[in-house]
Amino acid sequence: MRPKGKLRLLGAEIPPGARQRLTWTSGASIEGFVSPTPVIVLNGAGPGPVLCLTAAVHGDELNGIEVVRRVLDDVDVEELNGALIGVPIVNIQGFYRGTRYLPDRRDLNRYFPGDPRGSAATRMADSFFNQIVRHCSALIDLHTGSLNRTNLPQVRADLNNPSVTRMTRAFGATVVLHSVGAKGSLRRAATDANVPAVTFEMGEPMRVQPEQVEHGAKAIGTLMYALGMTRQRRYWGDPESVYYASKWVRVDHGGILFSDVALGEQVSEGELLGVVTDPISNQQHRVYAPLGGRILGMALNQVVLPGFAAYRIGAATSKAEAMRLKALDEYDAEDEDEPPENGGAGEPTGPRG
Repeated sequence: MRPKGKLRLLGAEIPPGARQRLTWTSGASIEGFVSPTPVIVLNGAGPGPVLCLTAAVHGDELNGIEVVRRVLDDVDVEELNGALIGVPIVNIQGFYRGTRYLPDRRDLNRYFPGDPRGSAATRMADSFFNQIVRHCSALIDLHTGSLNRTNLPQVRADLNNPSVTRMTRAFGATVVLHSVGAKGSLRRAATDANVPAVTFEMGEPMRVQPEQVEHGAKAIGTLMYALGMTRQRRYWGDPESVYYASKWVRVDHGGILFSDVALGEQVSEGELLGVVTDPISNQQHRVYAPLGGRILGMALNQVVLPGFAAYRIGAATSKAEAMRLKALDEYDAEDEDEPPENGGAGEPTGPRG
């Protein structure tokens, strides 16, 4: 909780009732120059929490950038309690290049809280974490699906943490998926540092999708009201389900994937999810649901290789059911936006190490 008064961040002092644009630079640049990253700070007139919104930790994930812009633009700083810190484009080098990765081909979201003497990725993570994240009292990290996948709007959170759980109850009509978070992810590192954090997934990469953006902006507005940061009551829709387990369904054959189900659809065990067609032999291979649940994420129609994670099914709406699924070996513990095709750590680094 920030008392009423100046907010100190990145060497600046932001007085109450002020909006200010700051700049964060990691000091780690493979091109030989530093790319400054805009940080927008709204320091409210009244006391309250310091909420941080981050987007484009993966440089090709655009929906979150627009969500942060809309939320910041919609807030009247004179009526704000607490402070709002927005970093619309964390991985600005990846954004410029149209890729989720850093220039050294690493996934930044696997290197938090970082190391000031490590690789370029760990140094960047350390700088961002210590200069910005540690000054916050809560964090929302905005993402989309990866590698031509799309996600139903959903909050990923460690529901074993009471502070995090309280956050998840205030996002309105948004699905919640329990997951501890991948080691090195921003939200896991923040939560471990006593900054309650969630990942907010919505839509697909390389596009700005108005419906997904609208959902994200409404959900964050609802949370801010629940935290006492805004006075205008904001809430829409009935609460969505909370899922304590999910499973990735992988294809067993290569070819072109055509889906028979839609994002958010409820499916039954044994239901047809899609068909993979070999474009040369014309052989077709059907993909069936191994268990019932809801489609929380799925691949777009595309060329796939054997083992490609094509559908994510939310499988359990209670802890007891999640334990039963785990005992039956039906539970997939992978819990971030990218299934572990590359070990969950990004592109192969090769000799750059």
